[in-house]
Amino acid sequence: MLGQGTEGSLFVDVAFWMLAISSIVAAVAVVQMQNLFRAALFLIVSFIAVAGMFVLLRAEFIAAVQVLIYVGAISVLIIFAILMTGEVERGSVAHTMRIPVAILSALFGAAAIFVAVNTNWLVLDTVLQNGSLSAATTSQIEKVFSNTIPWIGRLLVQDFVLAFEVASVVLLAAIIGALALIRER
Repeated sequence: MLGQGTEGSLFVDVAFWMLAISSIVAAVAVVQMQNLFRAALFLIVSFIAVAGMFVLLRAEFIAAVQVLIYVGAISVLIIFAILMTGEVERGSVAHTMRIPVAILSALFGAAAIFVAVNTNWLVLDTVLQNGSLSAATTSQIEKVFSNTIPWIGRLLVQDFVLAFEVASVVLLAAIIGALALIRER
């Protein structure tokens, strides 16, 4: 099962580079746009490109969560907040820290590129081909990578049920707080 998919095909490579470039261009546009509404639309494009990368990584559940939560909920919330403000066209006022922030961002980007280039990326297919894992471990890995949704569901309701319930209580408290703020107006 593992290693027999389309990971090495030309289509996947082209799709990855298209998604990567569109995500980077959209993220830069979010930062550079003066119009807040258009910046929010570019943010949606960046979120969708990241969801596409999750699909390429065979993480369909995380891609669906990315689309539902970030593209659906967070982006709509941001656009709603922007439309509720009065000065959408003017954007934020420029500040004096623009050059130091640009230098710090360039240093962070250079460090990220340095780490990505110099990291010895252990590819799972290479480990499986070398035979350094036992047959039971290989079988378990193939089960996990065949369909991740049942594994994530089992982990959420068995092993990490407390964290799952705490997150739901925090979200409920945020919704009640938002309703209380709106009701006071």
